[in-house]
Amino acid sequence: MRAPDDLSGYGEWSEMKKIGAISGFPEWLPAQRMVEQAYIRRIQEQFELFGFAPIETRAVEPLNQLLKKGETDKEIYVLRRLQADEGGEDSNLGLHFDLTVPLARYVAQNQGHLHFPFKRYQIQKVWRGERPQEGRYREFYQADIDVIGQGDLPLHFDAEMPLLLHSLMSSLPIPKLTLLVNNRKLMEGFYRGLGIDDISSVLRIVDKLAKIGGDEVRSQLMETIGLTEDVAQKCLSLAQIKSPGTGFEDDVRALGVTHPLLDEGISELSFVMSMLDRLPEGSVIADLSVARGLDYYTGTVYEGLLEGHESLGSVCSGGRYDNLVQGGRHAYPGIGVSIGLTRILAPFFSKGLISTPRHTPTCVLVALNSAETRQQSMDIAETLRARGIPAEVYHAPQKFGKQIRYAERKGIPFVWFPGNQEDEIDQIRDIRSGEQEEAHCSQWEPSIQDLSPVSLTEAVVGEESEGN
Repeated sequence: MRAPDDLSGYGEWSEMKKIGAISGFPEWLPAQRMVEQAYIRRIQEQFELFGFAPIETRAVEPLNQLLKKGETDKEIYVLRRLQADEGGEDSNLGLHFDLTVPLARYVAQNQGHLHFPFKRYQIQKVWRGERPQEGRYREFYQADIDVIGQGDLPLHFDAEMPLLLHSLMSSLPIPKLTLLVNNRKLMEGFYRGLGIDDISSVLRIVDKLAKIGGDEVRSQLMETIGLTEDVAQKCLSLAQIKSPGTGFEDDVRALGVTHPLLDEGISELSFVMSMLDRLPEGSVIADLSVARGLDYYTGTVYEGLLEGHESLGSVCSGGRYDNLVQGGRHAYPGIGVSIGLTRILAPFFSKGLISTPRHTPTCVLVALNSAETRQQSMDIAETLRARGIPAEVYHAPQKFGKQIRYAERKGIPFVWFPGNQEDEIDQIRDIRSGEQEEAHCSQWEPSIQDLSPVSLTEAVVGEESEGN
Protein backbone atom coordinates (compact mmCIF):
# COMPACT_ATOMS: atom_id res chain seq x y z
CA MET A 1 0.00 0.00 0.00
CA ARG A 2 1.39 3.43 -0.97
CA ALA A 3 2.11 5.85 1.87
CA PRO A 4 -0.06 8.99 1.99
CA ASP A 5 1.43 11.98 0.15
CA ASP A 6 0.83 14.41 3.01
CA LEU A 7 2.17 13.20 6.34
CA SER A 8 1.72 16.52 8.10
CA GLY A 9 -0.02 16.03 11.41
CA TYR A 10 0.99 12.38 11.83
CA GLY A 11 3.91 13.40 14.01
CA GLU A 12 1.62 15.24 16.39
CA TRP A 13 0.69 11.98 18.10
CA SER A 14 4.30 11.00 18.77
CA GLU A 15 5.14 14.50 20.03
CA MET A 16 2.29 14.62 22.52
CA LYS A 17 3.49 13.82 26.03
CA LYS A 18 0.03 12.71 27.10
CA ILE A 19 -3.04 11.88 25.07
CA GLY A 20 -6.16 12.47 27.11
CA ALA A 21 -8.90 9.86 27.40
CA ILE A 22 -12.45 10.67 26.37
CA SER A 23 -14.66 10.30 29.41
CA GLY A 24 -17.22 7.52 29.15
CA PHE A 25 -15.53 5.67 26.27
CA PRO A 26 -13.41 2.95 27.92
CA GLU A 27 -10.53 1.19 26.16
CA TRP A 28 -8.80 -1.94 27.42
CA LEU A 29 -5.23 -3.15 27.46
CA PRO A 30 -4.67 -6.52 25.71
CA ALA A 31 -4.97 -8.60 28.90
CA GLN A 32 -8.23 -6.84 29.79
CA ARG A 33 -9.64 -7.26 26.29
CA MET A 34 -8.89 -10.98 26.44
CA VAL A 35 -10.81 -11.20 29.71
CA GLU A 36 -13.73 -9.35 28.10
CA GLN A 37 -13.67 -11.73 25.13
CA ALA A 38 -13.62 -14.73 27.47
CA TYR A 39 -16.70 -13.36 29.23
CA ILE A 40 -18.42 -12.84 25.87
CA ARG A 41 -17.68 -16.43 24.84
CA ARG A 42 -19.06 -17.76 28.13
CA ILE A 43 -22.19 -15.63 27.79
CA GLN A 44 -22.71 -16.91 24.24
CA GLU A 45 -22.34 -20.50 25.43
CA GLN A 46 -24.90 -20.04 28.19
CA PHE A 47 -27.38 -18.25 25.93
CA GLU A 48 -27.16 -21.04 23.37
CA LEU A 49 -27.58 -23.72 26.04
CA PHE A 50 -31.05 -22.24 26.62
CA GLY A 51 -31.87 -22.27 22.89
CA PHE A 52 -31.24 -18.62 22.00
CA ALA A 53 -29.95 -17.85 18.50
CA PRO A 54 -27.61 -14.93 17.66
CA ILE A 55 -28.47 -11.86 15.60
CA GLU A 56 -26.80 -8.51 15.02
CA THR A 57 -28.62 -5.30 14.15
CA ARG A 58 -27.38 -2.04 12.66
CA ALA A 59 -25.95 0.63 14.96
CA VAL A 60 -28.43 3.33 13.89
CA GLU A 61 -32.21 3.64 14.00
CA PRO A 62 -34.63 6.39 12.91
CA LEU A 63 -34.86 9.09 15.54
CA ASN A 64 -38.65 8.92 15.63
CA GLN A 65 -38.38 5.30 16.77
CA LEU A 66 -35.70 6.01 19.39
CA LEU A 67 -37.51 9.03 20.82
CA LYS A 68 -40.88 7.39 21.45
CA LYS A 69 -39.60 4.62 23.74
CA GLY A 70 -39.35 6.52 27.01
CA GLU A 71 -37.38 9.52 28.25
CA THR A 72 -34.23 9.07 26.19
CA ASP A 73 -34.09 12.26 24.13
CA LYS A 74 -31.19 13.72 26.14
CA GLU A 75 -29.12 10.56 25.75
CA ILE A 76 -29.29 9.87 22.01
CA TYR A 77 -26.26 10.50 19.82
CA VAL A 78 -27.41 11.86 16.45
CA LEU A 79 -25.67 10.66 13.28
CA ARG A 80 -24.44 13.47 11.04
CA ARG A 81 -21.74 13.68 8.36
CA LEU A 82 -19.39 16.64 8.72
CA GLN A 83 -20.13 17.89 5.20
CA ALA A 84 -23.77 16.81 5.14
CA ASP A 85 -26.41 19.00 3.54
CA GLU A 86 -29.01 20.28 5.95
CA GLY A 87 -31.98 17.93 5.96
CA GLY A 88 -29.99 15.12 4.31
CA GLU A 89 -30.87 11.46 4.70
CA ASP A 90 -28.56 11.03 7.72
CA SER A 91 -30.24 13.80 9.69
CA ASN A 92 -33.00 11.56 11.05
CA LEU A 93 -30.75 8.77 12.35
CA GLY A 94 -29.35 8.18 15.82
CA LEU A 95 -27.10 5.57 17.47
CA HIS A 96 -29.12 3.00 19.38
CA PHE A 97 -29.13 3.44 23.17
CA ASP A 98 -30.18 -0.17 23.84
CA LEU A 99 -30.77 -3.37 21.87
CA THR A 100 -34.50 -3.74 22.58
CA VAL A 101 -35.72 -0.94 20.31
CA PRO A 102 -33.67 -2.30 17.37
CA LEU A 103 -35.09 -5.76 18.12
CA ALA A 104 -38.63 -4.43 17.83
CA ARG A 105 -37.87 -3.04 14.38
CA TYR A 106 -36.01 -6.22 13.38
CA VAL A 107 -38.95 -8.45 14.30
CA ALA A 108 -41.47 -6.25 12.51
CA GLN A 109 -39.26 -6.16 9.43
CA ASN A 110 -38.46 -9.90 9.34
CA GLN A 111 -41.59 -11.44 10.88
CA GLY A 112 -42.23 -13.59 7.81
CA HIS A 113 -38.82 -15.25 8.14
CA LEU A 114 -38.81 -15.90 11.89
CA HIS A 115 -40.10 -18.85 13.91
CA PHE A 116 -42.09 -17.98 17.03
CA PRO A 117 -41.55 -17.92 19.91
CA PHE A 118 -38.43 -16.20 18.57
CA LYS A 119 -35.53 -16.60 21.02
CA ARG A 120 -32.59 -14.38 20.17
CA TYR A 121 -29.42 -13.16 21.83
CA GLN A 122 -27.40 -10.14 20.83
CA ILE A 123 -24.04 -8.86 22.10
CA GLN A 124 -23.21 -5.41 20.74
CA LYS A 125 -22.10 -1.94 21.74
CA VAL A 126 -24.65 0.77 22.50
CA TRP A 127 -24.27 4.51 23.03
CA ARG A 128 -25.82 6.86 25.59
CA GLY A 129 -24.97 10.51 26.07
CA GLU A 130 -25.26 10.53 29.85
CA ARG A 131 -22.90 11.81 32.51
CA PRO A 132 -20.08 9.26 32.91
CA GLN A 133 -19.56 7.80 36.38
CA GLU A 134 -18.74 4.46 37.92
CA GLY A 135 -20.94 1.88 36.25
CA ARG A 136 -22.22 4.33 33.61
CA TYR A 137 -20.54 4.87 30.26
CA ARG A 138 -21.30 6.50 26.95
CA GLU A 139 -20.17 3.51 24.90
CA PHE A 140 -20.51 0.02 26.30
CA TYR A 141 -21.28 -3.62 25.57
CA GLN A 142 -24.68 -5.06 26.29
CA ALA A 143 -25.58 -8.74 26.13
CA ASP A 144 -29.31 -9.22 25.56
CA ILE A 145 -31.69 -12.15 25.41
CA ASP A 146 -35.33 -11.84 24.43
CA VAL A 147 -38.24 -14.11 23.63
CA ILE A 148 -40.83 -12.70 21.22
CA GLY A 149 -44.21 -14.37 20.87
CA GLN A 150 -46.76 -14.11 18.09
CA GLY A 151 -50.22 -13.35 19.46
CA ASP A 152 -49.33 -14.29 23.03
CA LEU A 153 -46.34 -15.27 25.15
CA PRO A 154 -46.76 -17.71 28.06
CA LEU A 155 -45.88 -16.40 31.50
CA HIS A 156 -43.41 -19.21 32.13
CA PHE A 157 -40.89 -17.32 29.98
CA ASP A 158 -40.91 -14.61 32.66
CA ALA A 159 -39.59 -17.24 35.09
CA GLU A 160 -37.12 -18.71 32.58
CA MET A 161 -35.19 -15.44 32.41
CA PRO A 162 -34.07 -15.52 36.09
CA LEU A 163 -33.15 -19.20 35.72
CA LEU A 164 -30.91 -18.39 32.77
CA LEU A 165 -29.40 -15.37 34.52
CA HIS A 166 -28.59 -17.44 37.59
CA SER A 167 -26.97 -20.16 35.47
CA LEU A 168 -24.94 -17.63 33.50
CA MET A 169 -23.80 -15.34 36.29
CA SER A 170 -22.91 -18.29 38.52
CA SER A 171 -20.58 -19.53 35.77
CA LEU A 172 -18.64 -16.25 35.69
CA PRO A 173 -15.92 -15.29 38.20
CA ILE A 174 -17.92 -12.44 39.69
CA PRO A 175 -19.63 -11.87 43.05
CA LYS A 176 -23.04 -13.44 43.66
CA LEU A 177 -25.93 -11.91 41.74
CA THR A 178 -29.14 -11.01 43.56
CA LEU A 179 -32.04 -10.57 41.16
CA LEU A 180 -34.85 -8.23 42.19
CA VAL A 181 -38.24 -8.96 40.56
CA ASN A 182 -41.44 -6.94 40.42
CA ASN A 183 -44.48 -6.50 38.18
CA ARG A 184 -45.55 -3.22 36.61
CA LYS A 185 -49.21 -4.30 36.62
CA LEU A 186 -49.03 -4.70 40.38
CA MET A 187 -47.62 -1.19 40.78
CA GLU A 188 -49.90 0.50 38.27
CA GLY A 189 -52.97 -1.29 39.64
CA PHE A 190 -52.07 -0.16 43.15
CA TYR A 191 -51.66 3.46 42.02
CA ARG A 192 -54.92 3.39 40.07
CA GLY A 193 -56.64 1.97 43.14
CA LEU A 194 -55.42 5.09 44.96
CA GLY A 195 -56.87 7.33 42.25
CA ILE A 196 -53.50 8.39 40.78
CA ASP A 197 -53.54 9.44 37.11
CA ASP A 198 -49.88 10.29 36.45
CA ILE A 199 -48.64 6.71 36.71
CA SER A 200 -45.38 7.20 34.77
CA SER A 201 -44.15 9.99 37.04
CA VAL A 202 -44.86 7.95 40.17
CA LEU A 203 -43.00 4.98 38.70
CA ARG A 204 -39.94 7.06 37.90
CA ILE A 205 -39.79 8.52 41.42
CA VAL A 206 -40.38 5.20 43.20
CA ASP A 207 -37.71 3.54 41.05
CA LYS A 208 -35.14 5.84 42.73
CA LEU A 209 -35.89 4.55 46.25
CA ALA A 210 -32.54 2.78 46.66
CA LYS A 211 -30.66 5.94 45.60
CA ILE A 212 -32.51 8.73 47.39
CA GLY A 213 -34.20 6.99 50.34
CA GLY A 214 -37.80 6.79 51.54
CA ASP A 215 -38.16 10.33 52.90
CA GLU A 216 -37.05 11.88 49.63
CA VAL A 217 -39.34 9.59 47.61
CA ARG A 218 -42.30 10.64 49.76
CA SER A 219 -41.37 14.32 49.44
CA GLN A 220 -41.03 14.14 45.66
CA LEU A 221 -44.36 12.33 45.30
CA MET A 222 -46.02 15.14 47.23
CA GLU A 223 -44.14 18.12 45.79
CA THR A 224 -43.68 17.01 42.19
CA ILE A 225 -46.91 15.13 41.54
CA GLY A 226 -49.13 16.68 44.19
CA LEU A 227 -50.09 13.53 46.09
CA THR A 228 -51.48 13.86 49.59
CA GLU A 229 -49.28 12.72 52.44
CA ASP A 230 -51.46 9.64 53.03
CA VAL A 231 -51.39 8.56 49.36
CA ALA A 232 -47.65 9.25 49.08
CA GLN A 233 -47.02 7.15 52.20
CA LYS A 234 -49.02 4.23 50.77
CA CYS A 235 -46.96 4.38 47.56
CA LEU A 236 -43.81 4.34 49.68
CA SER A 237 -45.11 1.48 51.85
CA LEU A 238 -45.72 -0.60 48.72
CA ALA A 239 -42.22 0.11 47.43
CA GLN A 240 -40.66 -0.96 50.74
CA ILE A 241 -42.12 -4.48 50.54
CA LYS A 242 -39.52 -7.19 49.94
CA SER A 243 -39.94 -10.95 50.03
CA PRO A 244 -37.77 -13.97 49.10
CA GLY A 245 -40.90 -15.83 47.99
CA THR A 246 -44.61 -15.22 47.58
CA GLY A 247 -45.10 -13.69 51.02
CA PHE A 248 -45.32 -10.20 49.51
CA GLU A 249 -48.98 -10.81 48.62
CA ASP A 250 -50.19 -10.59 52.23
CA ASP A 251 -48.17 -7.40 52.75
CA VAL A 252 -49.73 -5.78 49.67
CA ARG A 253 -53.27 -6.78 50.67
CA ALA A 254 -52.69 -5.38 54.13
CA LEU A 255 -52.37 -1.88 52.61
CA GLY A 256 -56.10 -2.01 51.79
CA VAL A 257 -55.95 -1.00 48.11
CA THR A 258 -58.01 -2.85 45.47
CA HIS A 259 -58.02 -2.80 41.68
CA PRO A 260 -58.39 -5.52 38.98
CA LEU A 261 -54.96 -4.69 37.50
CA LEU A 262 -53.43 -5.01 40.97
CA ASP A 263 -54.91 -8.50 41.31
CA GLU A 264 -53.50 -9.46 37.91
CA GLY A 265 -50.04 -8.19 38.84
CA ILE A 266 -50.02 -10.02 42.17
CA SER A 267 -51.05 -13.25 40.43
CA GLU A 268 -48.31 -12.94 37.79
CA LEU A 269 -45.57 -12.10 40.27
CA SER A 270 -46.63 -14.96 42.57
CA PHE A 271 -46.47 -17.37 39.62
CA VAL A 272 -42.94 -16.24 38.68
CA MET A 273 -41.64 -16.36 42.25
CA SER A 274 -43.13 -19.81 42.89
CA MET A 275 -41.32 -21.17 39.80
CA LEU A 276 -38.03 -19.80 41.12
CA ASP A 277 -38.13 -21.43 44.56
CA ARG A 278 -35.62 -24.05 43.34
CA LEU A 279 -32.86 -21.43 43.18
CA PRO A 280 -30.52 -20.92 46.18
CA GLU A 281 -32.00 -18.84 48.97
CA GLY A 282 -31.54 -15.13 48.40
CA SER A 283 -30.87 -15.44 44.67
CA VAL A 284 -34.23 -13.89 43.74
CA ILE A 285 -36.15 -11.31 45.79
CA ALA A 286 -39.58 -9.84 45.12
CA ASP A 287 -38.81 -6.13 45.51
CA LEU A 288 -41.82 -3.90 44.92
CA SER A 289 -39.73 -0.76 44.41
CA VAL A 290 -38.28 -1.97 41.10
CA ALA A 291 -40.08 -0.17 38.28
CA ARG A 292 -37.56 0.29 35.42
CA GLY A 293 -37.61 3.74 33.88
CA LEU A 294 -38.42 2.98 30.25
CA ASP A 295 -42.09 3.20 29.37
CA TYR A 296 -42.30 0.06 27.27
CA TYR A 297 -42.37 -2.41 30.19
CA THR A 298 -45.86 -3.76 30.92
CA GLY A 299 -45.47 -6.71 33.32
CA THR A 300 -42.57 -8.50 35.01
CA VAL A 301 -39.46 -6.36 35.54
CA TYR A 302 -35.97 -7.33 36.75
CA GLU A 303 -32.86 -5.72 38.20
CA GLY A 304 -29.70 -7.54 39.25
CA LEU A 305 -27.13 -6.40 41.84
CA LEU A 306 -23.70 -7.86 42.62
CA GLU A 307 -23.17 -8.73 46.26
CA GLY A 308 -20.66 -6.37 47.85
CA HIS A 309 -20.71 -4.07 44.83
CA GLU A 310 -24.20 -2.61 45.09
CA SER A 311 -22.78 0.86 44.37
CA LEU A 312 -22.49 -0.17 40.72
CA GLY A 313 -26.26 -0.22 40.52
CA SER A 314 -28.07 -2.67 38.31
CA VAL A 315 -25.69 -4.85 36.23
CA CYS A 316 -28.55 -6.63 34.46
CA SER A 317 -32.15 -5.61 33.95
CA GLY A 318 -35.18 -6.07 31.76
CA GLY A 319 -38.78 -7.13 31.72
CA ARG A 320 -41.88 -7.89 29.72
CA TYR A 321 -43.20 -5.62 26.99
CA ASP A 322 -46.50 -6.43 25.32
CA ASN A 323 -46.76 -3.39 23.05
CA LEU A 324 -43.22 -2.62 21.85
CA VAL A 325 -43.20 -4.68 18.65
CA GLN A 326 -45.75 -3.57 16.06
CA GLY A 327 -46.14 -5.72 12.97
CA GLY A 328 -49.25 -6.00 10.85
CA ARG A 329 -52.20 -8.04 12.05
CA HIS A 330 -50.32 -9.82 14.85
CA ALA A 331 -49.31 -8.70 18.31
CA TYR A 332 -45.72 -9.54 19.28
CA PRO A 333 -45.30 -9.53 23.07
CA GLY A 334 -41.80 -10.02 24.42
CA ILE A 335 -39.73 -10.64 27.54
CA GLY A 336 -36.03 -9.98 27.85
CA VAL A 337 -33.05 -9.06 29.98
CA SER A 338 -29.89 -7.11 29.27
CA ILE A 339 -26.51 -7.66 30.91
CA GLY A 340 -24.23 -4.63 31.16
CA LEU A 341 -20.92 -6.31 30.41
CA THR A 342 -18.88 -3.10 30.48
CA ARG A 343 -20.60 -2.00 33.68
CA ILE A 344 -19.44 -5.23 35.33
CA LEU A 345 -15.87 -5.32 34.04
CA ALA A 346 -14.77 -1.66 33.95
CA PRO A 347 -14.83 -1.00 37.72
CA PHE A 348 -13.10 -4.31 38.44
CA PHE A 349 -10.39 -3.50 35.90
CA SER A 350 -9.83 0.02 37.24
CA LYS A 351 -9.55 -1.22 40.85
CA GLY A 352 -7.35 -4.19 40.00
CA LEU A 353 -9.97 -6.64 41.26
CA ILE A 354 -9.83 -8.86 38.19
CA SER A 355 -6.78 -9.74 36.16
CA THR A 356 -5.04 -12.45 34.18
CA PRO A 357 -1.30 -13.20 34.00
CA ARG A 358 -1.41 -13.45 30.20
CA HIS A 359 -0.93 -10.35 28.03
CA THR A 360 -1.08 -12.32 24.79
CA PRO A 361 -2.85 -15.38 23.38
CA THR A 362 0.58 -16.94 22.76
CA CYS A 363 1.04 -20.26 24.51
CA VAL A 364 4.54 -21.03 23.19
CA LEU A 365 7.41 -18.68 22.38
CA VAL A 366 9.76 -20.41 19.93
CA ALA A 367 13.28 -19.23 20.68
CA LEU A 368 15.55 -18.01 17.88
CA ASN A 369 19.06 -19.49 17.95
CA SER A 370 20.41 -17.31 15.13
CA ALA A 371 19.32 -15.36 12.10
CA GLU A 372 20.34 -18.32 9.92
CA THR A 373 18.01 -20.73 11.79
CA ARG A 374 14.93 -18.48 11.67
CA GLN A 375 13.23 -20.82 9.19
CA GLN A 376 13.70 -23.73 11.60
CA SER A 377 11.96 -21.76 14.38
CA MET A 378 9.20 -20.66 11.99
CA ASP A 379 8.59 -24.28 10.93
CA ILE A 380 8.17 -25.31 14.57
CA ALA A 381 5.71 -22.47 15.19
CA GLU A 382 3.76 -23.37 12.05
CA THR A 383 3.46 -27.01 13.16
CA LEU A 384 2.21 -25.93 16.60
CA ARG A 385 -0.34 -23.52 15.07
CA ALA A 386 -1.61 -26.21 12.71
CA ARG A 387 -2.42 -28.25 15.82
CA GLY A 388 -4.29 -25.32 17.40
CA ILE A 389 -1.51 -24.16 19.74
CA PRO A 390 -0.88 -20.39 19.57
CA ALA A 391 2.83 -19.80 18.96
CA GLU A 392 5.14 -16.97 17.96
CA VAL A 393 8.84 -16.80 17.06
CA TYR A 394 11.08 -14.45 19.01
CA HIS A 395 11.94 -11.38 16.95
CA ALA A 396 15.76 -11.30 17.29
CA PRO A 397 18.64 -13.77 17.86
CA GLN A 398 19.43 -12.56 21.37
CA LYS A 399 20.64 -14.40 24.43
CA PHE A 400 18.17 -16.97 25.72
CA GLY A 401 17.91 -15.09 29.01
CA LYS A 402 16.41 -12.09 27.20
CA GLN A 403 14.03 -14.33 25.25
CA ILE A 404 12.85 -15.98 28.46
CA ARG A 405 12.33 -12.59 30.15
CA TYR A 406 10.24 -11.50 27.16
CA ALA A 407 8.01 -14.54 27.68
CA GLU A 408 7.78 -13.83 31.42
CA ARG A 409 6.73 -10.21 30.87
CA LYS A 410 3.95 -11.23 28.47
CA GLY A 411 2.83 -14.22 30.54
CA ILE A 412 3.71 -16.78 27.84
CA PRO A 413 3.89 -20.06 29.78
CA PHE A 414 6.31 -22.03 27.55
CA VAL A 415 9.55 -21.35 25.66
CA TRP A 416 10.56 -23.78 22.91
CA PHE A 417 14.28 -24.28 22.22
CA PRO A 418 14.95 -25.76 18.75
CA GLY A 419 17.64 -28.42 18.56
CA ASN A 420 20.96 -27.43 16.99
CA GLN A 421 22.81 -28.98 14.08
CA GLU A 422 24.52 -31.66 16.20
CA ASP A 423 21.56 -32.48 18.42
CA GLU A 424 18.14 -32.29 16.73
CA ILE A 425 16.11 -32.93 19.91
CA ASP A 426 14.05 -29.88 20.87
CA GLN A 427 13.53 -28.76 24.46
CA ILE A 428 10.54 -26.97 26.00
CA ARG A 429 10.61 -25.07 29.28
CA ASP A 430 7.73 -24.19 31.55
CA ILE A 431 9.01 -20.80 32.68
CA ARG A 432 6.75 -20.76 35.72
CA SER A 433 8.25 -23.89 37.26
CA GLY A 434 11.57 -23.89 35.44
CA GLU A 435 11.04 -27.52 34.39
CA GLN A 436 12.45 -28.41 30.97
CA GLU A 437 12.00 -31.56 28.89
CA GLU A 438 12.46 -32.97 25.43
CA ALA A 439 9.57 -32.34 23.06
CA HIS A 440 8.43 -32.88 19.48
CA CYS A 441 6.26 -30.14 17.98
CA SER A 442 4.09 -32.72 16.20
CA GLN A 443 3.20 -34.43 19.50
CA TRP A 444 3.57 -32.07 22.48
CA GLU A 445 0.32 -30.88 24.11
CA PRO A 446 -0.21 -28.10 26.64
CA SER A 447 -2.93 -28.33 29.27
CA ILE A 448 -6.36 -26.91 28.41
CA GLN A 449 -5.78 -24.12 30.94
CA ASP A 450 -2.47 -23.14 29.31
CA LEU A 451 -3.94 -23.30 25.83
CA SER A 452 -6.38 -20.48 26.59
CA PRO A 453 -5.06 -17.00 27.44
CA VAL A 454 -7.84 -16.56 30.01
CA SER A 455 -9.16 -19.18 32.38
CA LEU A 456 -12.44 -18.05 33.92
CA THR A 457 -11.75 -20.36 36.85
CA GLU A 458 -8.59 -18.35 37.61
CA ALA A 459 -9.57 -14.77 36.64
CA VAL A 460 -11.53 -14.35 39.85
CA VAL A 461 -12.75 -10.98 41.08
CA GLY A 462 -10.88 -10.05 44.22
CA GLU A 463 -12.08 -8.15 47.24
CA GLU A 464 -12.18 -4.38 47.16
CA SER A 465 -9.59 -2.81 49.46
CA GLU A 466 -10.37 0.06 51.82
CA GLY A 467 -8.31 2.40 49.69
CA ASN A 468 -10.49 1.92 46.61
